[in-house]
Amino acid sequence: MKSILVWDIPTRLFHWLFALSFVVAYVTAEADGWAAVHVFSGLLMLGLIVCRLIWGFAGSRYARFSSFLFSPVAGFRYLLDTLQGKAERHVGHNPAGSWAIYLLLLLGIGISVSGLALLTAGEQFEDIHEVLANGALAVVVVHIVGVIAASFLHRENLPRAMLTGYKEGDESQAIRSSRPVSAIMLLALVAAFSLVYWKGWDAQTQSVTLPFLSQPLALGEHDAKGEGHDD
Repeated sequence: MKSILVWDIPTRLFHWLFALSFVVAYVTAEADGWAAVHVFSGLLMLGLIVCRLIWGFAGSRYARFSSFLFSPVAGFRYLLDTLQGKAERHVGHNPAGSWAIYLLLLLGIGISVSGLALLTAGEQFEDIHEVLANGALAVVVVHIVGVIAASFLHRENLPRAMLTGYKEGDESQAIRSSRPVSAIMLLALVAAFSLVYWKGWDAQTQSVTLPFLSQPLALGEHDAKGEGHDD
């Protein structure tokens, strides 16, 4: 076996940007004065998910959903096999990792939508928002444990592979291109959203106006809820 390109750049960018946006959103959820960052991270996470859904059909070999279609039973069994030290190695996403992706995409959508509903429709969505966020955190923890276990089991650094794009495999298993143009487009979209969001942020009214929403998001109430919760 030799070092081959497995993960294209857009897939790697999504992975780390999604992880960063989730962590920032979770950490700032109850932090006083961080509502703007919290909402920014949540909306960015939703936008990244939309891009990943598109890339799941338009991306390279191992980025496409068709390359990691496994049943829930297969995913759970693979996780147990990994912890027992007998799981089969996969060049692309393994069954457990694939279900971590599916669950995080679904939970991420639910978190973002319920967060918007919380800001625009009322506090009745607060419990749903928190349950989904905590559920996503649980999936992340299990995923990290699985990645560490699989790295030791198969003697390969999976986090590094998601940074460099390279893993050990046969030459026939390699993807042809890292898709740099698509990666630049993704970064451009992230930069454009960031510019639009922070340009629409009004520190005096604690609200943000976005062109794709019919009304400004009043974030001052979010901070007030956080203060009340901490008391």
